[in-house]
Parts: sequence; C-alpha cells; structure tokens
Amino acid sequence: MKFIIATIKPFKLEEVREALTEIGVRGMMVTEIKGFGSQSGHTEIYRGAEYAVNFVPKIKLEIVVSADMADQVIETITKTARTGKIGDGKIFVLDAQQAIRVRTGETNGDAL
Repeated sequence: MKFIIATIKPFKLEEVREALTEIGVRGMMVTEIKGFGSQSGHTEIYRGAEYAVNFVPKIKLEIVVSADMADQVIETITKTARTGKIGDGKIFVLDAQQAIRVRTGETNGDAL
C-alpha cells in the first residue's frame, strides 16, 4: 500500500476529487492548510496599509491506495491540479505498512 500526500491549490479540489473518483479512489482525507515554498507568499493592501502574507492557503489530500494503483493516482492528481503557475503543489509518496477499518476490523487492502 502507498500513502500519498498531495498539496494543491484550493480551487482545484473538486476537480481533483472528481478525477480520483472516476479512477476508483474510494476515499481521501482533506485538510485546509497554509504554507509556503517557491511562492514565498505575497503582499496585500488592506485599508491603505501594505502587509505581507507569508503563508499561502493550500489543500492537503491524504490518500492510501494499493501499490499497483499509486502511479495512476499520482498521474491523475498531477494532470488535474496543474495550472502551470508557481504554487501548483507537491506530491509525496510513502509506504503504508498497515491499514485497519475500525468498524469491521478489516485490514490492509480490505480496509481500503
């Protein structure tokens, strides 16, 4: 199993969710986050005063899939979330050693 963590722009969430559902992803966790990378934030003017916005809003997706499905999930997120502009996000892939469905006690692939 693979644990995929992806950060994307907030307005891309619904499009990415639909694309992942179409390829058979049955669940994911979504968190609103703030962060910075190459984008390094930006400045805004509020009531005539300029101030720095150091953290940019992002969405973090956490998905666990079977190892044979991981490449397809990564490709789908990459294609769907890409705008071609700085700040499109990142994808991290880790090994998931075990999964357990709390309600039924099913484990690993059955729990997904």
